[in-house]
Amino acid sequence: MPDQHVDIVARELGLKPSQVAATAALLAEGSTVPFIARYRKEATGTLDEVAITSIRDRLDQLDQLDKRREAIIESLTERELLTEELSERIAAAATLAELEDIYLPFRPKRRTRAMVAREKGLEPLAELILAQSDPSLDPLAAAVEYVSVEKGVESAEDALAGARDIIAETIAEDADTRAEMRKLYRSKGIISSAVAKDHEEEGAKFRDYFEWEEPLHAAPSHRILAMFRGEDEGHLKVKIAPPDEEALAVLSRRFVKAEGPVSQQVEAAATDSYKRLLGPSMETETRNELKARADEEAIKVFTQNLRELLMSPPLGRKSVLAIDPGFRTGCKVVWLDAQGTLLQHDTIYPHTGEAKEREATAALLALCARFDIQAIAIGNGTGSRETERFVKAAGLPDSIQVVVVSESGASVYSASEAARDEFPEHDVTVRGAVSIGRRLMDPLAELVKIDPKAIGVGQYQHDVDQTALRQALDDTVVSCVNGVGVDLNRASKQLLTHVSGLSRRLAEHVVTHRESNGPFRRRQDLMAVPHLGPKAFEQAAGFLRIPDAENPLDRSAVHPESYDVVEAIVADLGCTLEELMASETLRRQIDAQRYVGGSVGLPTLQDIIQELGKPGRDPRDELEVFAFAEGVEKMEDLERGMKLPGIVTNVTHFGAFVDVGVHQDGLVHVSHLADRFVKDPTEVVKVQQKVEVTVLEVDLARQRISLSMKSDPFAEPKRSQKTSGSKKPSKPKQKQTSAKPRRQEKDDQAGWFKEAMRKAREDKKR
Repeated sequence: MPDQHVDIVARELGLKPSQVAATAALLAEGSTVPFIARYRKEATGTLDEVAITSIRDRLDQLDQLDKRREAIIESLTERELLTEELSERIAAAATLAELEDIYLPFRPKRRTRAMVAREKGLEPLAELILAQSDPSLDPLAAAVEYVSVEKGVESAEDALAGARDIIAETIAEDADTRAEMRKLYRSKGIISSAVAKDHEEEGAKFRDYFEWEEPLHAAPSHRILAMFRGEDEGHLKVKIAPPDEEALAVLSRRFVKAEGPVSQQVEAAATDSYKRLLGPSMETETRNELKARADEEAIKVFTQNLRELLMSPPLGRKSVLAIDPGFRTGCKVVWLDAQGTLLQHDTIYPHTGEAKEREATAALLALCARFDIQAIAIGNGTGSRETERFVKAAGLPDSIQVVVVSESGASVYSASEAARDEFPEHDVTVRGAVSIGRRLMDPLAELVKIDPKAIGVGQYQHDVDQTALRQALDDTVVSCVNGVGVDLNRASKQLLTHVSGLSRRLAEHVVTHRESNGPFRRRQDLMAVPHLGPKAFEQAAGFLRIPDAENPLDRSAVHPESYDVVEAIVADLGCTLEELMASETLRRQIDAQRYVGGSVGLPTLQDIIQELGKPGRDPRDELEVFAFAEGVEKMEDLERGMKLPGIVTNVTHFGAFVDVGVHQDGLVHVSHLADRFVKDPTEVVKVQQKVEVTVLEVDLARQRISLSMKSDPFAEPKRSQKTSGSKKPSKPKQKQTSAKPRRQEKDDQAGWFKEAMRKAREDKKR
């Protein structure tokens, strides 16, 4: 790792170079982010996963920059264009944009108008005009000597036109000019959109963008992605540019050095350069930069939502009856033991007449007694509220918990290879019901089997950079899995794949070994798994738990490499390990400083002592049973002003979607998340959070529900009083004169709301 890379990353992230260097070295050795954060605190200075991930990603970017730098130098060397000055400029380039600007004049390209003009011998004329050393020079007269019918220059006007083409390309490829223009686009750029010709009806879902413009720096990611999607689908035309007069003023200031005919030629060339070359180039670059920014923000929202969902409170090891609701086709019912093993499945018909309902009630009671059911999980798809009402009216013991479980993505799992491997003899309905039950028992263990993009907590996830999205989602899943820890003897191969150090192939070997040789008795037995070497064991062992292991440390997050430290503590205190773990008094007697040495420092010792008090602790909250409002089961039951309990199902930049139990999520717009101004919805709500909302509006025709979390959502907004010299807050503006503040508030809801709702409905149908 080059020292300059370490220094750059340390400076940018506000870290010590030693921290960055140590982290880089560990990553280069094959250590994973969770392992470094948990078990190498002494080396990194206790950096957390966020900092380590940032170091990893920035070092990768710098590595890519160096590879591009090397490719450019190689290209220039092969064509004998590399000079000492050019080499120094390339070496000093700190960003990819700066590097590409330097290389642009030398990059092999298709024939341009400037190339043709140079071939005609017009470059000296272009240089003479651009220099403007003689303001009184008559360009037309100077161009006469370049007229040559043989070369295709038939008149002085043709010669001047060719010279202007050369000047235009020179201006467009000037690195300093591009840098200044780039700053102008970032500070004064405006993004605007208009409806494509004859797409008013076909592109109706993008109606809010048929005439729209706003400052580039203020445009939120969801609007940027919406406009780009509309453009990709052919419904919108999107333009990004600063005011023309400001852009042309930059070029005039840099290249027009005098007044007179010769300078007029330069000014004409500069205008042509901006409109034909530099402007389109800057727009493309700005689009890419804007898209990357929007992608980053959308991915951040997605990963935050995913983390909250994966870390949902588990029910734990209890026998569960899971029901996938249905009307005409009945409710698919499965019974799972405390290990999540499928014991039996059946179909009941509680919604097809009184006789069938009585039969279903009798069957439900008998089976709950037979299998000693401790909880009932009901999928939240079609018929869930009716099924919940049926179950609660069946006369079950109060000890049985009844929980409505999100089934988003369950259909994806039931048709997946993972589901077919687990249940080759059962159809998709049984697999889906099993997934619902297991989600209640352990959401993390079950949800890792599904592509995160199918879980329904993203925002424009199909529009963002898929490579960056996959990396971020993988990082989130790995972080959650290792943060919770994994039961080595119960985990599926899909769950084990996300354990630090275990690849998919190694996870399969672990499961195969477990099936062939029985459960693991101690962590060290992992070394008997084929192809699982010392490095993989080092990375994985601390995150794997064996709840019934003989050695209590194998049940904890204490890494095997630290077992000898614990043994030394036990010997010094004159007690057993079990006594130490059971007694807070004994643990208080530990002098951590006494055991500092080698690779074990105070941070690791503090973690060990904490873990001894709560071995294998689960960081997730305890499950709290949630109930929707009685009597509110469909959209028709909703009324304006009604206050309801709900669960947040998705958080976006423009608000949060909330399930209130009517099979259609409602939207709490960001302006209604709190009584105060909210810039970022994630500051107020998170996925799976239980909230109370007020119904603002119900649109049955368009299947939309508008909700509010304000204490008084119908109160008139207070008008802020203008003070002398105060700056009017910037806000997006529409070209249409009818755009009012209230309309603006609805603008954020309209286009994305409809699409999000449609997607949610399709997912629930599946």
